Amino acid sequence: MILEYPMLAERVYTCTARCGLPIRVLLRPGFSRKVAYFATDFGSIHRDFRLDGREYHVPAGTAHFLEHKMFELPGRDVSGEFAALGANVNAFTSYDMTAYYFSCCDHFGENLRLLLEFVSTPCFPAESVRREMGIIDQEIGMNEDVPESRVFDDLMRQIYTVHPIREPILGSRESIRQLTPASLECCHRAFYTPENMILCVAGDVDPAQVTALVDEVLLTCRRPAGEKLRRWQEPMAAVTALRRQKMEVPMPTFQMACKCEPTGTGEAAIRREIVGDLAAEALFGEASALYLALYSQGKIDGSFGGGFDSVDGCAMLTCGGDSWEPEAVRDAVLSAAAEIARDGLPEADFLRMKRSAMGRRVRELDSFDSTCVRICAYYFGGYDYLDFPRIYTQVTQAEIQEFLRRVVTPERCALSVIDPLDTEEDMQ
Repeated sequence: MILEYPMLAERVYTCTARCGLPIRVLLRPGFSRKVAYFATDFGSIHRDFRLDGREYHVPAGTAHFLEHKMFELPGRDVSGEFAALGANVNAFTSYDMTAYYFSCCDHFGENLRLLLEFVSTPCFPAESVRREMGIIDQEIGMNEDVPESRVFDDLMRQIYTVHPIREPILGSRESIRQLTPASLECCHRAFYTPENMILCVAGDVDPAQVTALVDEVLLTCRRPAGEKLRRWQEPMAAVTALRRQKMEVPMPTFQMACKCEPTGTGEAAIRREIVGDLAAEALFGEASALYLALYSQGKIDGSFGGGFDSVDGCAMLTCGGDSWEPEAVRDAVLSAAAEIARDGLPEADFLRMKRSAMGRRVRELDSFDSTCVRICAYYFGGYDYLDFPRIYTQVTQAEIQEFLRRVVTPERCALSVIDPLDTEEDMQ
């Protein structure tokens, strides 16, 4: 079936393969570049699940570790095979999704077959798992030396009490050492099953060829998915309002977040996300009164920005950047949010803001990769991403005001700051 999106001039082939895998093909005739994303609804926060009547709890960092190990097949060099076919292959793990993808101009069918094969084939020799622990241990160490990562990881522990977003996607040195080949195999069996995944392709490709390859490679892979256990009931108050630490940075860097209710799933979820997105635009957009005032006062620079982030089971309004006065920026954000919640925006400014925010999403459709990622993520959230223009036209200013009134409050707010080392004692 072909779905038409007249407001975006997009056409998408959609079907479900015989193995149960949903397929989306973003039809882009005339383009030489082609991309394919094979994604699973399994991310770093999905650490508790039920499979075959038994409950499992896996260590922090499991999804990311599994992503690394999927590139190994017995006696084969997966990356080398993609390179020989002229493709670039990679993968990423987020809090609530893992995706494997390639881009190419030629040999699309061969590359797609290889993608489907290696992601659906578990291979976890004990020695290889032990070796990977050392590699990821180094990655964790490098991540801990990045101020932007440290300040964000601290912030998650400041605002969340029980939600597993408190733990970094990579896990910790201690947690990854608890992993075993058996636990990786269990997670693959639970979540790397066609009914828990989606294939999204973009380019000048034949949808029938895509579907035929899926049926050929994955038909025997169909099995029930594990049941995620989401025991994440969160109070809306932040745990700790302020945390400061020191690193080798030239000036303080900060991240601030206000805790929101989870967006949920379906159309109501994307509407809540768009309301949050527009609230962030009203507060942090480069044309907002707050941004212009803070910039003219020298309290922020070009690094400052913000947005709305939604993850399975949690959501937050965030902003951050470099500033010598992060606490003053926090106070100004709270004050500006209260003012907009009370008085609203001039109608012309509100309509301009909506056009600007929706325009950014439309421009992102020029990126095959960004569009495929969003289609996958929103599918897992129970919504057709390319229907977003309709929601933007419906959102009212009253919804933005109510969001700011409820969410941007001192009780829900946390500020994480990394200050420069300023004494010889700090350097030691």
